[in-house]
Amino acid sequence: MSPTARRSAGAVLTVELIVHGAFGAYSTEVIEGVVHAGEEAGASIVIGQLGDDRLPVGSAHDWARRLASSGRAGVIVVTGALTSAHIDALALTGIPLVVLDPMSLPRVEVTSVGSTNFAGGLSATQHLLALGHRRIGYVGGPAGSGCNQARLHGYRAALENAGITADPALVHNEHFTYDVGLRAGARLLDLPDRPTAVVGGSDTIAMGIIEAARVRGLRVPEDLSVTGFDDTELARMASPPLTVIRQPLREMGRVAVKTVLQMAAGAALDSHHVELATELVVRSTTAPLEGAPPRAARPAG
Repeated sequence: MSPTARRSAGAVLTVELIVHGAFGAYSTEVIEGVVHAGEEAGASIVIGQLGDDRLPVGSAHDWARRLASSGRAGVIVVTGALTSAHIDALALTGIPLVVLDPMSLPRVEVTSVGSTNFAGGLSATQHLLALGHRRIGYVGGPAGSGCNQARLHGYRAALENAGITADPALVHNEHFTYDVGLRAGARLLDLPDRPTAVVGGSDTIAMGIIEAARVRGLRVPEDLSVTGFDDTELARMASPPLTVIRQPLREMGRVAVKTVLQMAAGAALDSHHVELATELVVRSTTAPLEGAPPRAARPAG
């Protein structure tokens, strides 16, 4: 029975939510948004996990057929990039797909829900520039990740607008994890001319950078300013509380559910690529550079 037929028959629609990587503070908030939106819409949410180095077991067509035979009305994939074969196989079943916060740049025909990552990277860097920092590092996720590329481009644009050429030695792209923040933070802080501030591509990266500073006897924010990206519970519970770019993670989950159910019902979408606004939240891990008068940040655009 097709999703539309099931809806007409009054059956409960079931949406498959596939989370890429380990469950953490980020994915937990997204899942909460998806589950709550499902409850409001009267839909059932089935949660699965996609490992960092593996795709669904079996061939793409077997995977898609399993979803179809299980009566899935739609599929939401969080951050993970399915192969073209998986996307095409799912399309053949008629099951709609929404990618939430895609790691890779989405194909035009794949519906996605994300945030204004470029604006977030720009805003975080402008905030640090306004505090007088000039030597600013960036530690982010995979170099090929679409969201990381956008954040990095925002960082570079803010520096360029301030007349500063980004120093490649201050940029590190790997994964959105605490361990990466710890290792990359150590490398940056051990440089002869270390940065006075670092833009973290995620909250977990920022926490790793802060720990790297702590073990080197550097105080945050007195000796080093750090920003995160996401505004998960981790950022709010940190000591000191983390200055971040807030992604509306729960709202992104809600919009993804609304979108996939609209697609399942055959309704037209206003847009196949939705970006929700990010927001700078200033807490306690950023401060004016000692001995440098704060400067006015140039407005975006």
